[in-house]
Amino acid sequence: MGSPERVRIGGPLAPFADGFGARLKGLGYSRFTREAQLQLMAHVSAWLEDRGVGADELTTARGEEYLVYRRACGHGQRCSSRALCPLLAYLRGLGVAPPETVAPIVTASDRLLAEFEEYLVCDRGLAARTVEGYRRVAGLFLASRCAPGGEDLRLQCLTAADVSAFILEQSACRSVGSLGGTVSGLRALLRFLFLRQHTPLALAAAVPAVSSRRADASRTLSDEEVRRLLASCDRATAIGQRDYAILTVLVRLGLRAGEVAALTLQDIAWRTGELVVVGKGGRRDRLPLPVDVGQALAEHLQRDRLAGGCRHVFTHARAPYGAIGRWTVSHVVVYACQRAGVPEVRAHRLRHGAATQMHRAGAGLVEVGQVLRHNRVETTAIYARTDADSLLELARPWPAGGAS
Repeated sequence: MGSPERVRIGGPLAPFADGFGARLKGLGYSRFTREAQLQLMAHVSAWLEDRGVGADELTTARGEEYLVYRRACGHGQRCSSRALCPLLAYLRGLGVAPPETVAPIVTASDRLLAEFEEYLVCDRGLAARTVEGYRRVAGLFLASRCAPGGEDLRLQCLTAADVSAFILEQSACRSVGSLGGTVSGLRALLRFLFLRQHTPLALAAAVPAVSSRRADASRTLSDEEVRRLLASCDRATAIGQRDYAILTVLVRLGLRAGEVAALTLQDIAWRTGELVVVGKGGRRDRLPLPVDVGQALAEHLQRDRLAGGCRHVFTHARAPYGAIGRWTVSHVVVYACQRAGVPEVRAHRLRHGAATQMHRAGAGLVEVGQVLRHNRVETTAIYARTDADSLLELARPWPAGGAS
């Protein structure tokens, strides 16, 4: 291919070609990908011009219509809705193309879900990710109640047996951890339905509790396994240095995966040696920045990062170089476990390990809870209870000569 700058674009999208090319370059796309995107832009612009349509009419539906035409021209394997995303995102960011349309509320279930979401945000002040999870659970439950016509949810005759039947159905296809989130979301929905008088009975207490996890699922990595985990990162590469910094933050500070992903450059106070952590519900806490954590972060940030203007500490290894998500953080842990040959765990298990390590070092539950940013010491006890060695010290010996 030639140079992206040589791609000629006419039609209604021509005024935005230079800016789009600069945006792609800033996001870290290769020359090959930039030229392909600009050629796609030229083709879309010509298609719009043939139909007498301007850039302000490039809606999602119009984009799908273009894709049908593109595939009919024999380019089906090289053009998908995902390929149009960078162009549409750029034009929407400029306010040229209309925003992505939201499906209208057409059923009783849709209207109730919208009301439930407003309740979670305005009345309970829950984080966006929690609201999304609860809304998903509510959608599943209401779908099981919806009559063929789509309007009668039969909430007035909802019983505890219906609640138990739904949880039993979900338990057959979910893990213990996923089922716990389902239980929490269903309880929130049932409280909302009773408060807003959609149901005559308070059925939140009828949601059955989830059994404890298996004993082997609560284990933490030993000190030697943690060392092998960190040593598995190839720090001679940018990806290895990034993964090493992520693992160090998880192991030493016990941050949640989402908190690690949300770290930005302004959250690191190098002069005072502090780290600002944005936790659940937007809560902001300052933690001391240990020397080894600060060194790992500094080495990661000093490498040639193609962040594309992104202010997040941890970004994707390939273009577009945007911020990583919490699932990427957990995948970093999983891949490190596979390389190190240690039992596979995820990011949250390292949070348990950090609590256990602090507890073994002599820190009380109150101190551990301050680092983990818990509001209740009972919550901290859940994280520290995996320290079997300390629990053995508390066990009283069996009386001599007593019955076995």
